[in-house]
Amino acid sequence: MAAPLSDGDRRKQISVRGIAGLGDVAEVRKSFNRHLHFTLVKDRNVATPRDYYFALAHTVRDHLVGRWIRTQQHYYERDPKRIYYLSLEFYMGRTLQNTMVNLGLQNACDEAIYQLGLDLEELEEIEEDAGLGNGGLGRLAACFLDSMATLGLAAYGYGIRYEFGIFNQKIVDGWQVEEADDWLRYGNPWEKARPEYMLPVHFYGRVEHTPEAVSYTHLDVVLAMPYDTPVPGYKNNTVNTMRLWSAKAPNDFNLQEFNMGDYIEAVLDRNLAENISRVLYPNDNFFEGKELRLKQEYFVVAATLQDIIRRFKSSKFGCRDPVRTCFETFPDKVAIQLNDTHPALSIPELMRILVDVEKVDWDKAWEITKRTCAYTNHTVLPEALERWPVSMFEKLLPRHLEIIYALNQMHLDRVAALYPGDIDRLRRMSVIEEGDCKRINMAHLCVIGSHAVNGVARIHSDIVKNSVFKDFYDLEPEKFQNKTNGITPRRWLLLCNPGLADIIAEKIGESFITDLSQLKKLLEFIDNETFIRDVAKVKQENKLKFATYLEEQYKVKINPMSMFDVQVKRIHEYKRQLLNCLHAITLYNRIRCNPSKSFVPRTIMIGGKAAPGYHMAKMIIKLITSIGEVINNDPYVGDKLKVIFLENYRVSLAEKVIPAADLSQQISTAGTEASGTGNMKFMVNGALTIGTMDGANVEMAEEAGEENLFIFGMRVEDVEALDRKGYNAREYYESLPELRQAIDQISSGFFSPRDPGCFKDVVNMLMYHDRFKVFADYEAYIKCQGQVDQLFMDPREWTRKVIRNIACSGKFSSDRTITEYAREIWGVEPSATAIPPPNLPRN
Repeated sequence: MAAPLSDGDRRKQISVRGIAGLGDVAEVRKSFNRHLHFTLVKDRNVATPRDYYFALAHTVRDHLVGRWIRTQQHYYERDPKRIYYLSLEFYMGRTLQNTMVNLGLQNACDEAIYQLGLDLEELEEIEEDAGLGNGGLGRLAACFLDSMATLGLAAYGYGIRYEFGIFNQKIVDGWQVEEADDWLRYGNPWEKARPEYMLPVHFYGRVEHTPEAVSYTHLDVVLAMPYDTPVPGYKNNTVNTMRLWSAKAPNDFNLQEFNMGDYIEAVLDRNLAENISRVLYPNDNFFEGKELRLKQEYFVVAATLQDIIRRFKSSKFGCRDPVRTCFETFPDKVAIQLNDTHPALSIPELMRILVDVEKVDWDKAWEITKRTCAYTNHTVLPEALERWPVSMFEKLLPRHLEIIYALNQMHLDRVAALYPGDIDRLRRMSVIEEGDCKRINMAHLCVIGSHAVNGVARIHSDIVKNSVFKDFYDLEPEKFQNKTNGITPRRWLLLCNPGLADIIAEKIGESFITDLSQLKKLLEFIDNETFIRDVAKVKQENKLKFATYLEEQYKVKINPMSMFDVQVKRIHEYKRQLLNCLHAITLYNRIRCNPSKSFVPRTIMIGGKAAPGYHMAKMIIKLITSIGEVINNDPYVGDKLKVIFLENYRVSLAEKVIPAADLSQQISTAGTEASGTGNMKFMVNGALTIGTMDGANVEMAEEAGEENLFIFGMRVEDVEALDRKGYNAREYYESLPELRQAIDQISSGFFSPRDPGCFKDVVNMLMYHDRFKVFADYEAYIKCQGQVDQLFMDPREWTRKVIRNIACSGKFSSDRTITEYAREIWGVEPSATAIPPPNLPRN
């Protein structure tokens, strides 16, 4: 009988990572040495690990360039409809490994680097995350770019090249401390500056109306410098572009003042203009009406629309002379997708360009604008909706304010004609909100200016239609759609969990990588003992690897045989990390009460960042770390329970923790989480879900069968009923002894002995103004966690449920989501045909 293959041999044999030909390996080595010498100007005696990372990055990038140029040539020649995905966030994470995976270079690079006496994984760890996003919305944009390239769509991501991305989180004495994320400090090998496409963006000024035209005076100018990053599709030779704008002051900036004598001061003031692209606002699901943020939103929109129109006008490759001057066909050649309301200014800006610059008739311009733009809504939380003060617009964007007023008047005239005398409806539907401070409701602007409006999971889209935009849905029901979010299986399975990808490929082949619905075929193996054993073995290996990582990075020792119970996401009251905390305390109290009883050992891991100005979220982090402090140092508890806060949760940490998780916590109050995408990542990576019927959990339960998830708690109808009745936290506190004990411990300083009043704000919120009804779901949650323990004690049955979940996760590929956007919103068809590679002649 043949000896079992080592993991290394197995990896070389299975082709999901790309077969490493000898020629490829030699080529990679040669290129690596050439870059070390010529690009980095180092030799092996003085090169640092970071130099080796850069040499490898440039080597891999070389393989992209020919495909990148050829893809763009292909688009110029075929002149397909272009898709423009506008987002203020692109949470890309690291690029090296993803590029190797999508180009099928991973094995060749692995072997070449090994032959050079280096370790590929160590080099990959040197790369900084591109943290240009807060959470779900920004990461979704990144997954979408991967899918659009893989589906052969002529798509472009447009955003801002923030000098500082989402802050790095340090935990000091149990509190979150923010550090600037200087991700560009050592340079970024993946971007290419394009100064030849630099564009002006105008702020402030005055509007002058004459019978002939509209003109603007006294404008401030900021230049937008584009930086392009390649976005490779999976093994199809398509390489699309993400173009991020950086703000530059013009050379004559403030030098009018120079004549007044202060040249130095004028040059120093260039920073004021360049601050526009300095830093990402670190708020998730929260609107903070700062002028700098409004400037960022207009900056990305104004630069992008100029670029879109330049590309529309010059259709032949390399030609910058305008060839198209008629805008009739604009919506047939251009689709603009607004990722939430942040790029909503695209609507008045496109109107401004068409009417003021291109002299298109107003009604025609409005028709073109609506047919071009589409809007994705990402949240129903009222505090997240963008409502800008009219006074700020008046100062910063006076012409856009005029256009918005005119569009709103047209809109209200139409509503008034359909609903005569219904003044309250006019008030509810207006883009301008009257009150102490007049505000512009950006969501309403998006709805009236788009031909399609979508939510991001079925339950969310229903809420959008039946409550958030009900009046608008009554007016134009055909506009409203659902597009359930998805995740890219390249990063979230192939890259982060190669062991699982390999055993899946052994059973069903490799086509699941670009058609995730193929995972259904795994249902045949749900009772296959070999497969059950393989799936369990891969999970155990991932857990051991993550336990080792935790020990190296955070100096925490955990029991790899324990259940890895994970909740990783932004810290927010609606996501109910507090419910998780109450479960941890309840478990702790049960162990203390009965130390000789056998318990299912658990390691509860919670990770995520709190917005720096969000006091309650920061208190929640302090509570989690304080609970951990007590539990992890209690000798009575030992290995039975640990509570770990995962510091600085980010894309690259998600890639490590998700494949190692046994249990995924998705426990938001029903009706608050629009979709969630972490839930999908855990599902495809073989964790079971404990969750409420919220967001995409509903569809996950539908796909896998509700009995294969741990579903608990109130449904949306129950929450609404409780709202009508009035939620009284004290009733639950009085009637549930374990809940009362936990709250009393938090309140009395049991978890904060040096500062007994530390958590008074948390307790006060939970008892008297908890919008998210933590106590109402406590009992059901604790009971459901008991069922989790029961199943975990039967590893075979647990793993069968895991296999069923993996097999039923195919719907949650972003390839499926993007195919739906393409066909139902953008009016384009995905293409399975690969562009010929650079070494073959073009068609």
